Amino acid sequence: MTDSTGRADIAHRLQRSVGSLTTAAMARMERDMPWFRNLSAEDRSWIGLIVQAGIKAFVAWYEEPGERAPVTAEVFGAAPRALTGVVSLHQTVEMVRMTIEVVEENVVAAVGGADAPSVRESIVRYAREVAFATAEVYARAAEMRGAWDARLEALVVDSVLRAEADETVRSRASALGWESKGDVVVVLGRVPGEGATTASGRARETNIDDVRRSARHVGLDALCAVQGDRMVVVLGGVDNPDKAGAAVAQHFGDGPVVVGPVVPDLVRASISARAAIAGLRAAPGWPEAPRPVTSDDLLPERALSGDGHARRQLVQEVYRPLAETGSAVLETVSAFLDHGGSIEGTARAMFVHANTVRYRLKRAAETTGLSPTDPRHAYTYRVALTLGRLSTDSTSSPSLSTSEL
Repeated sequence: MTDSTGRADIAHRLQRSVGSLTTAAMARMERDMPWFRNLSAEDRSWIGLIVQAGIKAFVAWYEEPGERAPVTAEVFGAAPRALTGVVSLHQTVEMVRMTIEVVEENVVAAVGGADAPSVRESIVRYAREVAFATAEVYARAAEMRGAWDARLEALVVDSVLRAEADETVRSRASALGWESKGDVVVVLGRVPGEGATTASGRARETNIDDVRRSARHVGLDALCAVQGDRMVVVLGGVDNPDKAGAAVAQHFGDGPVVVGPVVPDLVRASISARAAIAGLRAAPGWPEAPRPVTSDDLLPERALSGDGHARRQLVQEVYRPLAETGSAVLETVSAFLDHGGSIEGTARAMFVHANTVRYRLKRAAETTGLSPTDPRHAYTYRVALTLGRLSTDSTSSPSLSTSEL
């Protein structure tokens, strides 16, 4: 064991060698690390300060190992935080290893052969602490970047919901890794757990990470944010909205998960978001709805809950195309609904053959994509026909215009 007087003397000799040890370490990096030579002069200068601070901290710790923490903030405190984005953790570990090698190789020249073993033993302990400190620096930097990314992501999603998305939002999304140039959908549901007020922030971050992972697994980009008690997911690169919604549905809380309509790009994602929000609000009206469910599948409930966009969509996509095929088809669908879905009952009421009814119902299905014989589609027809009649001047009395719907 080296006594305190002896350690102080050795530390004094080491202190005189800090400059030469730093110069030797930097020269070795310049020679053996190609990536180091490619750094700017400013970045290399910062690294030199880190190396020098590390050697000085070791000398101070060696002199009084029980009086101070093995590694303090002065080792990495000299460099700006931005340096963690220039030099990777692997490269930093490589620099630390090389600096330790240089100190070990020059320790005899610095303190003499008799005292070199004591210094080398301390270097081994100090190197371990430096490794932990290095990992902590990068962990903190990653945490700060993660917090900043989360705020930026929430801002992008909020811009989408507010219909304020523009090229700036697209640029911000690109900074978050959004690469998709294909179709986009917005998916809405409840926050998992008991609710937004009880779920921890860390639990939410973990769940959002799971959403991104599931989206990447099927080749989709994802932007996520929690707003109150609901979670919003914007998916890019979508070719099938049902499959896209199913890929992330498991990460939402209990209750409905609604997938908005497909839109061409992120700038127009507010259209999908608006429909998804209306669908989530109206979803309780269809307790047996699948999970996920598209906002278009919820058009009847949305219309009844006061969504004007859904009312216009039902009139434009169901009632009007049906009416344009001829009054016979429209009247047959209406009679079919009024007679409880009975083809024979409809045929008797209209004084036509049952096959005529079947043919007209088939025409209706081909025209609208909805089969009158399907109970759910029949309900959609019922609401669409009612709204269509309200929007048509079929009598002398004034009626609602499409815009008023």
